Amino acid sequence: MPAKPLIGITTYLDPAKWGVWDMRAALLPEVYPRLVRAAGGIAAMLPPDVPDVAAEVVARLDGLVVAGGADVDPARYGAERDPRTGPPAAERDAWELALIGAALAAGTPVLGICRGMQLLNVALGGTLVQHIDGHTGGLGVFARHTVKPVPGTRYEALVPDATTVPAYHHQAVDRLGDGLTASAHAEDGTVEAIESAGAGWAMGVQWHPEMGEDLRVVEGLVAAASS
Repeated sequence: MPAKPLIGITTYLDPAKWGVWDMRAALLPEVYPRLVRAAGGIAAMLPPDVPDVAAEVVARLDGLVVAGGADVDPARYGAERDPRTGPPAAERDAWELALIGAALAAGTPVLGICRGMQLLNVALGGTLVQHIDGHTGGLGVFARHTVKPVPGTRYEALVPDATTVPAYHHQAVDRLGDGLTASAHAEDGTVEAIESAGAGWAMGVQWHPEMGEDLRVVEGLVAAASS
């Protein structure tokens, strides 16, 4: 039986409380590793580290998931901060940008989820819209909306039909990064998926597949990581 691919998943770095402890912790909602396992991979959590070791970490992985979370610092794409943009997560930004760069350079398949899609776009020179309405269901509540694939894209090959997805974001892709193409849109025109136009497997989705039952995008990552 072939070995299951090892998929690294980036983590949050936030204050947390458990038992008698109250301290900073590397956190990841359990739904992320559960999704990777359900798609046929082995999940490994990747807490923020110094960017210099990113290439060494990626060399030990078969695939990479860049998880959702805080807004990307607008300074990373040369923009002034909108008052509605959340506080920066400097350590995460630096670490995950280094991981994305290392994965792209090595040809390691990478999937960005929500913030991860936005960071993939920024890593390749793209920009973000700092605020849009209508893509959350309220504070701490996921919205659901329809996403339609762009014909001829890798995403369409995985998900050929329009689907209803769970979403929780107030930022979105603006100018696409170098070598990226939009591969799905919401009904309001928001870019909902992006992918590399070349041979390497790199994709981002603006919604949260870990909060739903549709495994197809993550199965695509696991299949690419297994080849």
